[in-house]
Amino acid sequence: MAGNAWDVIVVGARCAGSPVAMLLATRGHRVLLVDRSTFPSDTVSTHVIHPPGVAALREWGLLDRVTATGCPPIDTYTFDFGAVRLAGAPGTPESPVAYAPRRRILDQVLVEAAAAAGAQVRTAFTVDELIVSDGRAVGIRGHSRGGAPVEERARVVVGADGLHSLVAQAVGAPASHERAAMTVGYYSYWSGLEMHGRFEAYARDGRGFAAAPTNDGLTLVIGGWPYAEFAANRGDVEGHLEKTFGLAPEFAQRIGAARREERIVGASVPGYLRQPYGPGWALVGDAGYNRDFITAQGISDAFRDAQACADALHATLAGERDFDTALAAYHTARDQHVLPMYELTAQLAALEPPPPPLAQLLAAMQGNQAAMDAFARVNAGVTPVPEFFGEDNVARIFAAAGG
Repeated sequence: MAGNAWDVIVVGARCAGSPVAMLLATRGHRVLLVDRSTFPSDTVSTHVIHPPGVAALREWGLLDRVTATGCPPIDTYTFDFGAVRLAGAPGTPESPVAYAPRRRILDQVLVEAAAAAGAQVRTAFTVDELIVSDGRAVGIRGHSRGGAPVEERARVVVGADGLHSLVAQAVGAPASHERAAMTVGYYSYWSGLEMHGRFEAYARDGRGFAAAPTNDGLTLVIGGWPYAEFAANRGDVEGHLEKTFGLAPEFAQRIGAARREERIVGASVPGYLRQPYGPGWALVGDAGYNRDFITAQGISDAFRDAQACADALHATLAGERDFDTALAAYHTARDQHVLPMYELTAQLAALEPPPPPLAQLLAAMQGNQAAMDAFARVNAGVTPVPEFFGEDNVARIFAAAGG
């Protein structure tokens, strides 16, 4: 295919890029999907797919492929604040559970789905340069491993290439709501740590950790501390994790009887909302929006934005709406959806004791199953943050507690 061979080139084939490619190819558009990685392969990730993300997999016809890998469902979220412990159901009757699959499994399912839908997939392909002509993105230059440089042209280039997005950097995508990295987190996988369908999160002063069941009978456990302690603690990460787990003695006993099966990996990420479109380009996933990992929103956000971006691009490629109008609507809807959770995530990532009003609300929820379910749904991205923390809902919770 010569000249303007593609309608869309998607750079990055993980949990944002592959769905965009799949959804556009399904609608008959010519799509090239490239990634420097090969699949299956792992990447640093919180793993958790909250119920809205699970609903997207179901709608796309991919959920059965994920569950067939033996990844167990999660029907309960527990939150241990020391003095207060809450446990609730995170989903809805239509989408009741979460999952936490290994990324080497999830991303392989997504890449295969994009190829099956008709996208051309090139893995082990490095994009060296975004081609810009008269201020408009028109294609990419890159190479396969050991291959000669090639050039590909498209009507739109989508950056789904993560935090250090080449596409975002090349176009100078403006960023807002920027925050420096707040926490540093480390995780690995343990055998013999039974979760019984629970995602568990623990908050202590200056420390936080969580656990979720994943594939192969393993449990993902992640712990962290303020980024300001990164340099001081990096010489003995394992020791500091053990001390962190020790802040919850019951959990420490459970993990002490388990076995770590893989090496410990870690990361820290800044927060930002980048403008997700411009002349001939668009951004999805972490390339467009990132937040601290403490609320594990990344995969579900990527799925939601992939659907919305694909819908907007289809509208403009099909001649139903002009590019700027369609993508501006995508931008506005994204920001309206994510900003409340972005701010809540930043509050939690401070790893500080909850302020008195929040501490009182948490205490009032304990034992109130409806309230605890609602709190779980907020953390799962099911119930909007403003709705849960609205005056009327807070008043109902206190009234039920006799306060």
